[in-house]
Amino acid sequence: MASPIYQAIKQICEEKNIKPESVIETIEAALAAAYRKDFGTKNQNIKVEFNPESGDFRVFDIKTVVADELAAKYEEEKKEREERIKEGLPEEKKEKGEKPEEAEGEEELKFNPKLNLSLVEARALKADAKLDEVIKTELEVPGAFGRMAAQTAKQVIIQKLREAERDTLYNEFKGKEGEILQGVVQRTEGRMVLVDLGHVTALLPPEEQIEKEKYTPGSRMKFYLKEVTMTTKGPQIIISRAHPEILRKLFTFEIPEVANDVVKIRAIAREAGSRSKVAVSTEDENIDPIGSCIGQRGTRIQTIINELNGEKIDVIQWSDDVKDLIANALSPAKISNIEISEEEKSAFVEVKDDQLSLAIGRGGQNVRLAAKLTGWKINIGGGEVATGEAAKGAPAETEESLENKENKKENKEEEKPAEEEKSEESK
Repeated sequence: MASPIYQAIKQICEEKNIKPESVIETIEAALAAAYRKDFGTKNQNIKVEFNPESGDFRVFDIKTVVADELAAKYEEEKKEREERIKEGLPEEKKEKGEKPEEAEGEEELKFNPKLNLSLVEARALKADAKLDEVIKTELEVPGAFGRMAAQTAKQVIIQKLREAERDTLYNEFKGKEGEILQGVVQRTEGRMVLVDLGHVTALLPPEEQIEKEKYTPGSRMKFYLKEVTMTTKGPQIIISRAHPEILRKLFTFEIPEVANDVVKIRAIAREAGSRSKVAVSTEDENIDPIGSCIGQRGTRIQTIINELNGEKIDVIQWSDDVKDLIANALSPAKISNIEISEEEKSAFVEVKDDQLSLAIGRGGQNVRLAAKLTGWKINIGGGEVATGEAAKGAPAETEESLENKENKKENKEEEKPAEEEKSEESK
C-alpha cells in the first residue's frame, strides 16, 4: 500500500498537472540540503534517495574515485597554503610571468575532497574499487531528521504547487495574447489600474488607458490582452483599452461577416477615446462591406461605439488605388482633385472652400487619421500632415486657424473703405 505522502503527491500532481517525478526530485534535493546543514560534515557530498511508495528515505555520501597522485598533490598544496598563512604570507604563491603548464584545450584535473576519493581510500571501503567508479556510502539517519524530513517535504510540495500555478497561469494567458478579455476594475494604485480577469489580476498602465475614461471599481469592461511576461512573483499581464487592435477584435465579435472573413479589415487608425477610421473590403460582389459593419440603422457599429464609451468610428471603403483610398479616408469631406508623388509618398489634395474645414477636421484630426490609415503624407490647402509620430506635430491647418484667416480677411475689407475716405478728405 502506498504511503500517505505519496498518495498526497499523486493527487496534487493530477489536479495541478505536475509530474510526480519533478516533485520527488525536489523533495530529495531539499532533504539533502537539510541533512547537510544540520547533520553533515564539510567534505560530504550528500544525496537523499526518497521512496515515495513506502515513505522511507536513505542518505548517502557520493564520491568518485580518482588517482592517488591527485590526492597527494592536493595534500601538498594544502600543507603549503597552511604554512604560508602561519607566516602571514598570501595563500597562493604567484611569480611574475608564471603560467600553468597545461595542454591546449585540456583542463587540469584537480582533487576535490567533497567529490573525490583517492584509490587507496576507496579500496579501504570496497576492495575491488576502480578509477572513475562512484562509491556510495550510506550515512546514519538521526531520529530528529525524520521529523524534519516530513516538514521539508510539506514545504517542497507547497512551493511546487505555487510554481505550477504560476506556470499554468502564464501558459494560459500567453496563449491569449492579442485577444479581448472581460474584466472587472478592482482598484487604482496611483495612475495604474488593477483589473480582475477571474483568477489573476492584470495591469492597465496609464499609456494603455483612454484619456478621460473613468475606471470605477466594480465596473465591467472589455480589455485587449497586450503582453504576458514571467517575473519572479509570477506572470505579469498587461492589458489595454487604447490599442488599435481592440477595434479589430470588437468588429470580429459584433459583425459576422468580419468573423467569417467575408469582410476584411485592411487598416485601422485610432486616436483612442476620440475618433477612429477603419478601412474594409470584400471580394464578394453581393456584399456591401461598409453596410455590413454599420448594420441596420447603425445597430452593429453603435454596439462597438458604446463599448468604447462614445468613440466615433468612420468605416471607409478600402481601395488598391491610392487616390481613391485617400479620397475615402478623408470622408466625409468631398475631394475635388488629388495629385500624388510616389517618390515622397505624399499627396496634394484639393477641396472646395466649404469642404476645407471638414477635410482637415477639428485640430487636424481628420487628415491626421487619414494619413495614418493610408500611410501617405497628405497636404490640404498648404498644411502638411505626416504619418506616424510626425502626424501629431504636423503644421496642418485647423478649424480655428481657418476662422482666424476669415476674420483677418473681413477686417482688411472693412479697412479699405476707411482708407479711401481719408484719401478723399486729404485731397
